[in-house]
This record gives sequence, structure tokens and C-alpha cells, in this order.
Amino acid sequence: MNELADYLKEALGEKIEESIISNGELTIVVGSQDIVSVMTFLRDDPQTQFISFVDLCGVDYPAREQRFDVVYHLLSPRQNQRVRIKVRTGEDEPVPSVCDVFPGANWFEREAYDLYGILFTGHPDLRRILTDYGFEGHPLRKDFPLTGYVEVRYDEELKRVIYEPVALRQEFRNFDFLSPWEGAEYVLPGDEKARQ
Repeated sequence: MNELADYLKEALGEKIEESIISNGELTIVVGSQDIVSVMTFLRDDPQTQFISFVDLCGVDYPAREQRFDVVYHLLSPRQNQRVRIKVRTGEDEPVPSVCDVFPGANWFEREAYDLYGILFTGHPDLRRILTDYGFEGHPLRKDFPLTGYVEVRYDEELKRVIYEPVALRQEFRNFDFLSPWEGAEYVLPGDEKARQ
């Protein structure tokens, strides 16, 4: 991995902001303006040949100024190596699409847009892929409410799907985490709460 890291630093120079080797895996951090050229280099260079696009995912760090990481995973079957590429981006800062370099990134970018709200410029069809078209928000953001904003149910009288704002009754807000077996007829060994 050290040889690959040194080679990429030499070949890509300033485009690599950071290079990390951890647990036998190489991670490089690049700026969003350089992602297309870096991905093209990694695919086409005879020393690397990362021709297999494995995955793209988002990571949310709400306390950071650049809130999101877009993480790409590539595989080089010829070199028998993997590499992880990270791009840091803000909530309203789009990342260039890599669909022209790796067509398999299409649905992964749509998923990152749908679940995190990460924007990709130059994407051929950037729209929701996993949530409903009328869905509000992005469910994998850490500030997304656990109950969501809208409850969806089928109304038998109206014979249609109803969308209503979520309303939790008070009894569902009081959680007792001391015993998962509350109300059980038998007492499990070690359940101190049951003995009180």
C-alpha cells in the first residue's frame, strides 16, 4: 500500500489533499473539483488499473463545516488492490458526477442524493431512487427525525393512501430501558429491575 500511496502522490501531486493507510487499506482525499480527473487516472493508468467501480456512499458529519463525505471504492483486479477515495462537500456544494468515467456510479449517486441530499452536477438523471417522490427530507442525515415528518397509511373508508403529519402519543415518548422483559410472567436471571 505504501508503494501505491507514493506513486499516486507523485503522479497526482496537489490533487491529493491527504493520504491515509489504515488496516492495510489506502484512502485518499481529493477536492471535489478534481474527482473526475483522479477517477479517470485511477481507471486508465497502467500502474493502477482500478477498472471496477465497487461502491459510492455518503457519510454525514453535521458538526463539520463541510458536512458530507462522498466515499468511492474502486478495485483493481489486475493489481489485486483496493482504494478508497473521499471528497468532502457542504450541504449546498455539488460534487461532479463520475457517471461518464464509471457508468455504474449512476444509481449510487442517485442514492446519495436521495438519502443525504448530496448534489451531483452533470448527472444524467438525478432524482430520488429509494424514497417516494413526495418524501420530505433525506432520511440518513443525522438531524432527520427518527419518526419522519409524515405518516403514510391506507384509509379503508376513502379507499386511498393518506399522508398525515406524524403525531406521537405521550405513552410512546416514555421509554423504560431498564428491562426489555417488562410484563413478562417469568424473571430472567440478572434482571435486577424485576426484583425491586
